[in-house]
Amino acid sequence: MSDFSMDEFYRGESTNAYEYFGAHPVKEDDDAGIMFRVYAPAAWQMEVIGDFNGWNGWNHRMNKVNNTVFELYVDEARVGQLYKFRVYQQGGNVVDKADPYAFYSQLRPDTASVITRICKKFNDDEWMKNRSKCYDKPMNIYEMHMGSWIRPYGKTAADGAEQWFKYDEVGEHLVNYLKDNNYTHVEVMPLAEYPFDGSWGYQVSQYYSATSRYGTPQQLMRFVDLCHQNNIGVIIDFAFVHFVKDNYSLGNFDGTSLYEYPPSDVNQSQWGSYNFNLSKGDVRSYLTSCAAFWLDTYHFDGIRMDAINNGIYWMGDKNRGVNDRSVDFFKRMNQKLNQQFHNIVLIAEDSSDYPGVTRPVEEGGLGFDYKWDMGWMNDTLKYFKLDPLWRKGSHNQINWSMAYFYFERFILPLSHDEVVHGKATIVQKMFGGDYYNKFAQARLLYAYMMTHPGKKLNFMGNELGMFREWDETREMDWFLIKEYDMHKQFHDYFRDLNWLVISNPAFYERDYESNGFLWIDADNANENMFAYYRISDTQKYAVFLNMSPVRRDNYRVGTNYPCTMTEVFNSDSECYGGSGAINPVPIKSEPICHNQWYHSALITLPPFGAAIFEVKEEIPEPEEEKADEAEEKTAEKKTKAAKAKSTKK
Repeated sequence: MSDFSMDEFYRGESTNAYEYFGAHPVKEDDDAGIMFRVYAPAAWQMEVIGDFNGWNGWNHRMNKVNNTVFELYVDEARVGQLYKFRVYQQGGNVVDKADPYAFYSQLRPDTASVITRICKKFNDDEWMKNRSKCYDKPMNIYEMHMGSWIRPYGKTAADGAEQWFKYDEVGEHLVNYLKDNNYTHVEVMPLAEYPFDGSWGYQVSQYYSATSRYGTPQQLMRFVDLCHQNNIGVIIDFAFVHFVKDNYSLGNFDGTSLYEYPPSDVNQSQWGSYNFNLSKGDVRSYLTSCAAFWLDTYHFDGIRMDAINNGIYWMGDKNRGVNDRSVDFFKRMNQKLNQQFHNIVLIAEDSSDYPGVTRPVEEGGLGFDYKWDMGWMNDTLKYFKLDPLWRKGSHNQINWSMAYFYFERFILPLSHDEVVHGKATIVQKMFGGDYYNKFAQARLLYAYMMTHPGKKLNFMGNELGMFREWDETREMDWFLIKEYDMHKQFHDYFRDLNWLVISNPAFYERDYESNGFLWIDADNANENMFAYYRISDTQKYAVFLNMSPVRRDNYRVGTNYPCTMTEVFNSDSECYGGSGAINPVPIKSEPICHNQWYHSALITLPPFGAAIFEVKEEIPEPEEEKADEAEEKTAEKKTKAAKAKSTKK
């Protein structure tokens, strides 16, 4: 165990509290003999109960140390046995609580903790040494729910505890899928133990326990290790703001509000859970150590922190003002995690306009690396739901994102939240009732998303063009790409678009630099058209988006210099289910002014389609060089003429 300080714990500065608290085997080569420790300042007595004493704690009363901690060594306890703490609370109640620092827990509806020895076995040294925050590298994230991506033989919740694959079994299927479809990272929805399947893990009961739904801690390690060996980063989603109210968990732990706010209007969240009191040092140490535990023990490459807005503002309401203590917690936690772990990625799911979320703490920011662009997501989906006849009046819902984009480092998400609870799937959201045009617009949407500056995140199933909303009790509709051409073509489109973006630096190298993006035409509301360049040190691509159902032939577009444009991708290609309105040969610009540009070219724009061109500049020769060349040619002609005359003679 590395050095642990109770003073640091009280101050909220611990990153290794899990090495001290909880249930720890004492002997390296023997599973028997366990040291139990629990933090419960207001409890007047604590007992350890479990399989080793018939759940009777009279002979296993814990000793109080440091006035706040209870501990007891139990020689007969061993790895694999169940246990809880019997808490004699302030106020006289006696409650059996699960261990707040347990590394493993029973599957719901059972609630006991499980004595576990954490044995880290990884073969990912090369990955860990070379991983990156990806500011100037591709980051294409596949968001997934571990239990419903794929199921054994298509089982559902009615099939009982064996309805899920284990962590490493999912990994065996997943890594090849991610590689084949050109994703760089996978983000798994929360995996800390939780009681209700329908919360998807966002209402946590045991913060240090990898949920037993999908196997053991060792199996989760193998999942991450397998991803790393295949050059796939792994990000875990986590809820650091609130926790479940179930009696066996953290709430009213020692008879006081130890982890949550005291009873008040900020005690409970809008989700019916308790809000963590992030102003307390012991709570800060609990959560910071928890983040460090998942990064250290499981080698996760980053954490996406849920509902940060609810921490920044009281109850997530800007009108109630900033919660300075919570803001300070985010800053300190992010600083400590970055100091301790090499090139981890810290992501905020924050729908507020609070400034500096991704600015370094030293510069007054919160210290996150990325922030979800919820405004982009909402505006874009609203636009694509509109009848094209009315899109003219909402043109700024598309071009507005670039007006604020460089204020933060944004990730563009189309996440699980957008395909549940009656919101409809992404394809289904597209305007109209026509199957063909819905897919055309969905292809257009993703061309826009993937070529827009910023890193990208898509939820599982988006790439299949599913019409059924996500349901955590069912696996994805894999049959679609086997039985329906349109879905298979859409899946192919996703794969190829992903490859275009991650293999060409113009689409990622300057994501957060203003010289990586240039509008060609941002204001053509009458024709529902947008055009822009994506630029790197070595590449330049032009992206044209036709948001109307009208095919446009010989459509003039401006260029900022003489160039040749070669189409490299078209969402209307027949192989993707489109009509084939493509640009099959390179197109040279002309010295004709258009839309304030000095040069222009004629292209074909597909209906509800995107056309992407590689742009090669044609540099005109300087006039002096042209004159010199002309003189050389004249001299050469005279020489040839003289030789011909001499030969005749």
